Amino acid sequence: MANLTTNKQVLEFVDSRVQLCKPDKVVWIDGSKELYEKLTDEAVASGEMIRLNNDLLPGCLLHRTAVNDVARVEGRTFICARSKKEAGPTNNWWDPKEAYAKLNSILDGAYKGRTMYVIPYSMGPVGGPISKIGIETTDSIYVVLNMKIMTRVGKNVLDALGDSNDFVRGTHARCQIDENERYICQFPEDNAIISVNSGYGGNVLLGKKCFALRIASYQGRNEGWQAEHMLILGIERPGKDTVYMAAAFPSACGKTNLAMLIPPEVYRNKGYKVWTVGDDIAWIKKGEDGRLYAINPENGFFGVAPGTNVKSNPNALASTKKNTIFTNVAYNKDNGTVWWEGLDKNPPKNAIEWKGGDWDGTTSTEKGAHPNSRFTAPAENCPCISDKFFSGEPVPISAFIFGGRRAKTAPLVYEAKDWDNGVFVGSIMASETTAAASGAVGVVRRDPMAMLPFCGYNMGDYFQHWLDIGKTVEKSKQPKFYNVNWFRTDSEGHFIWPGFGDNMRVLDWILKRIDGEADAVETPIGFVPKAEDINIEGLDIDLDTVKGLLSIDKDAWLEDCEGIKAFYSKFDADGTLPKALADMEKELEAKLKK
Repeated sequence: MANLTTNKQVLEFVDSRVQLCKPDKVVWIDGSKELYEKLTDEAVASGEMIRLNNDLLPGCLLHRTAVNDVARVEGRTFICARSKKEAGPTNNWWDPKEAYAKLNSILDGAYKGRTMYVIPYSMGPVGGPISKIGIETTDSIYVVLNMKIMTRVGKNVLDALGDSNDFVRGTHARCQIDENERYICQFPEDNAIISVNSGYGGNVLLGKKCFALRIASYQGRNEGWQAEHMLILGIERPGKDTVYMAAAFPSACGKTNLAMLIPPEVYRNKGYKVWTVGDDIAWIKKGEDGRLYAINPENGFFGVAPGTNVKSNPNALASTKKNTIFTNVAYNKDNGTVWWEGLDKNPPKNAIEWKGGDWDGTTSTEKGAHPNSRFTAPAENCPCISDKFFSGEPVPISAFIFGGRRAKTAPLVYEAKDWDNGVFVGSIMASETTAAASGAVGVVRRDPMAMLPFCGYNMGDYFQHWLDIGKTVEKSKQPKFYNVNWFRTDSEGHFIWPGFGDNMRVLDWILKRIDGEADAVETPIGFVPKAEDINIEGLDIDLDTVKGLLSIDKDAWLEDCEGIKAFYSKFDADGTLPKALADMEKELEAKLKK
């Protein structure tokens, strides 16, 4: 296939991959339906993909990764900056010279006997004011078809790039899927990403975390904007402007559920609607009017399948009904559909589990789907997708929300005192680990702004960048900051707050705070609602329960301060922790001890 561009730098990059990886053939992904259909047919014929029942799940496919390759691997993910200080104490650092030497030795001949696909893609609408462009080479049709869903792909991306050199160079090669030689490397100073020996989406869809967060966060610091691990939602209310919020949650803390929230009946009857702009990533930039505006740079959802059902997230489930790629879920041989734990209470009897073996879900103690199995679904499928998503128009952000899983410490919701205190609240976020990252499950760990695995440079400098952005936005136009916790438990370990759609009741209080219509109680940690200001109409909980959910356990917080100090101490060696944050921790401790 002929080249799709005359851009010298793009052609040099592609040629360098050909010389190094030595493919038998090169195919440029032009975005045409014909090419995608041809590649799908090839992937189905080779067994890389399984076509699902076209009547029940039109255009949907199933893929299985290798058993050793089912999640992001933080231990094999590196920031290859020229100095260790630039990568910071929370990232794995690798000297770029050493990294390139090792990776090039792995990539040498890695495409032999294979086809190299060249994917030109845009993060954000093609040609949009906050959009950026990448080129990924890969030897995986699975990657090509997923990138088609997750980003905007095609010749028009190269046309928008023109002769510019401002694009991210991404190289992916499956190699032998050897977990001991698996590396996911970001080179922020070179605008480059290299991923080898993996076929799992989170490691190989290079537009996702690699570019949209690790590289983009570095670009944003240098260019005065932000790339954040945040959903974006809009709340429409009768007679008022739609209010947009961005929210950061570690994996499995209800992020997609909140992004696609369906308000409870008491709010629906009043005309409240929630619109999804994005479920995972926000790029945020100051607009001409001085407010902060955000886009979702992605074009689809890469969601966790287990637990997604008609009750927990009907909009996410609806998004998977056509043109979706499922990864590592169970296959129902009787009707050619898919199943996962938590979908319903009717597991298939005659099925194939995620590893490829026969499976009877009615008797097996083994799981049919991997706990981190995924769906890659086009955002346009989502019933509550915002019209701003299609127009690509950045939306004004009125609130930042942080949250995590805390059984006892954080109250249901509290508001930070100001921008700097909001940065502090984001910097001390902690949550239980989940299956989305390989390793132990259920361990509490710090995950500031849900960015710990995704910040492309020193996290101390990242906190400073947040503080610096605040200084550029005049106070009257700054978003407010909140922390929420849907996961407080009772003495038997049961969640007290109903969660899901009822989280609208907390968002409603936030809306009232933005509008100056609700009061709050000042506490050592920030402003907490008065219990009677949380609407519990139609809920099976009483005012005393709400008071309990909003209570501050000073001993638990003092214990948490020890964890905050331990986390902050990681930045002592290079002195990058902003003094303002260390001072706020001391101030918090002093107030709690009073």
